[in-house]
Amino acid sequence: MSVNERALAGRRAIVTGASAGIGEAIARALAAAGASVVINARRADRLAAVAEQIASRGGRVACVSGDAGDDSVVAAMLDTCRAEFGGQADLVIVNAGRGLRGSVYDSDPSQWEAVFRVNVLAAAKLMRAASERMIGVATPQVGAPPAAKPPEVPGDWPATARDIMVLGSTVGRNLSPFSSMYGSAKAAVHMLAESLRRTCGPRGVRVTTIEPGIVASEFQSVAGYDPVSFGAFMKSIDPVLTPEDVARVVLLVASQPAGVHLNEVMMRPTRQEYP
Repeated sequence: MSVNERALAGRRAIVTGASAGIGEAIARALAAAGASVVINARRADRLAAVAEQIASRGGRVACVSGDAGDDSVVAAMLDTCRAEFGGQADLVIVNAGRGLRGSVYDSDPSQWEAVFRVNVLAAAKLMRAASERMIGVATPQVGAPPAAKPPEVPGDWPATARDIMVLGSTVGRNLSPFSSMYGSAKAAVHMLAESLRRTCGPRGVRVTTIEPGIVASEFQSVAGYDPVSFGAFMKSIDPVLTPEDVARVVLLVASQPAGVHLNEVMMRPTRQEYP
């Protein structure tokens, strides 16, 4: 069975940042492959339009609008999945994020907090909440004494895969001349995802970092890149990636047997040398 032939039937997914770009493409692809999908973004009207289009093609979809960094929104996404689709999410795509042009020297410092809030803190909140529910063991409360022993590794391997996928970036691995401030946030996300993988993998939860290079979307304009100079760079490496290219990789990772894990995937346009 190919990943396009309802390979994910029965899976229950959450996708943040799903009102446009990579998140929207992933949500559409997951629904087309048979997964039930909770989609999230701040733009409620745009989110509803995406949901309507998915439903019109026979997809099962529910919306939770709001800031993915708010604790109440994180809980609402997970609760909605359980209520609407009959069980806990087993495929969580941590995608919500935003870029920022420049380095620590020349980027806009008034944007720093927002960049780290959505790219790092919001991602960490969803990663933690999703992994708690997938494993079925709550993390210790802050200040609580350490447990006598860690949670037991399950003796029976789960028949169905459970996935947390985090959207990183090539600039989180390689210093970017365009956006090293944003890249530092993605570097933090890579570190968080790998640490979570080491904790959750033995308990049957796959944590994957997907690291795209240049993707054509509204990301560049929101991040403040100069349309002339950055546009020339994109043209020089054309064809750049599309959101649908990233969505295909998500399907590939999610459709592997439960005992197989592609835990890091870096993808670039073929002509992109760096970063």
